[in-house]
Amino acid sequence: MISSFLSTIFSLAVISVLFFLIHSIGKKLIKRSFAGARAKSSTVSRGRLETIYTLSQNIFHYCILFFYLYAVLSIFGVPVSTLLASAGIVSVALGLGAQGLVSDVVTGFFILLEQQYSVGDDVKIGTIEGTVSAIGLRTTQIIGYDGTLHFIPNRSITIVSNMSRNDMRVLVDIRLDPSKDVNEMKKIIADANEELVPTLEDLTKMPQILGTVDLGSGDLVLRVVAYAKNGAQYAISRTLRDRYLDDLKEHGFNIPTSPLSLTK
Repeated sequence: MISSFLSTIFSLAVISVLFFLIHSIGKKLIKRSFAGARAKSSTVSRGRLETIYTLSQNIFHYCILFFYLYAVLSIFGVPVSTLLASAGIVSVALGLGAQGLVSDVVTGFFILLEQQYSVGDDVKIGTIEGTVSAIGLRTTQIIGYDGTLHFIPNRSITIVSNMSRNDMRVLVDIRLDPSKDVNEMKKIIADANEELVPTLEDLTKMPQILGTVDLGSGDLVLRVVAYAKNGAQYAISRTLRDRYLDDLKEHGFNIPTSPLSLTK
């Protein structure tokens, strides 16, 4: 019994070390291969390469884990092949969640095939908004704008809003000064645009003054719309708004901080 026990422990140690080395070497080879691909590729986006890289790492990890468990069970004398071929075990596995696992993998495959999003994209999935940090066989990892890391099962992803594929809208609303002429306000903003736009490199479409917009309950604003590269819309929106408010203040405009009421 002691001899058999020591033999089993020795076999487990050898198998564990062997699979650890295979796992480490394999991950390093994958990392080195994709490092070369990043340096040479000019047709595939960096986000796409990062997505394939993380997926390859996941597939390799799960394959090694499967064969390691197979080897460990074999050392203990468990007839793994017989168990896998047994219809009863398959039924139990399906009942314990294999259906969900298959659904995760299939959904993840179509997400990659259709290129719905890549690592580094800003997306909205359900109620979660953030940046895609990893795409795995089972889950997609999203880092929220507050720093929270979300793990989303692929099967629960039904609607994806990708905010990194097209230019994003920059919307600036400035409240009206009821004692001033709206046309004068438009002219001041137009002059500010002529001076400011050449300094905004991420702006892709010139700001357009749409005119007066009623936001409801008598809340009137002068709306300006522009377009910027994805990710830069918030900074440009703040820059435009600050410049508009400063110029209007210099010309004697008193911009209200509360909605205007037309009933008073």
